[in-house]
Amino acid sequence: MLIADTGFFFGLADRNDPWHARSVTALRDLREGLITTWPVVTETAYLIGKFLGEAYRQRFLEQAFAETFTIFDMSPRHGARIMDLIRRYANLPMDLADASLVLLAEHLGHGRILSTDMRDFGAYRWKNHAPFENLLVAEHS
Repeated sequence: MLIADTGFFFGLADRNDPWHARSVTALRDLREGLITTWPVVTETAYLIGKFLGEAYRQRFLEQAFAETFTIFDMSPRHGARIMDLIRRYANLPMDLADASLVLLAEHLGHGRILSTDMRDFGAYRWKNHAPFENLLVAEHS
């Protein structure tokens, strides 16, 4: 499964977003499913609602609840690792959504991600040393 970040979902929803074409192409060319986290779903729903409107927000949430993509089930047992990551990357700073995706990469055993956040996902390391492979950027460099 490929990890999906907020920017990818927003790029799919907003035809005027600079990442729209890349996001649509990546989705069309998918050979495997998408997985994300509840913090990313929350962040995406907020941003889509704020910038695109309520109808777009509802459409995104309907897709989430229809299981169009998988949502990783974080629990309190993940809290210590999330806090370790947030402290480690405090200089960026790392938010909960990004920390949850690093945790997800560690759970999956790979860092293949669709993200528009080149700076942060270029700096983050899962398992403290492994870099992310941002397929949204790599496919169109």
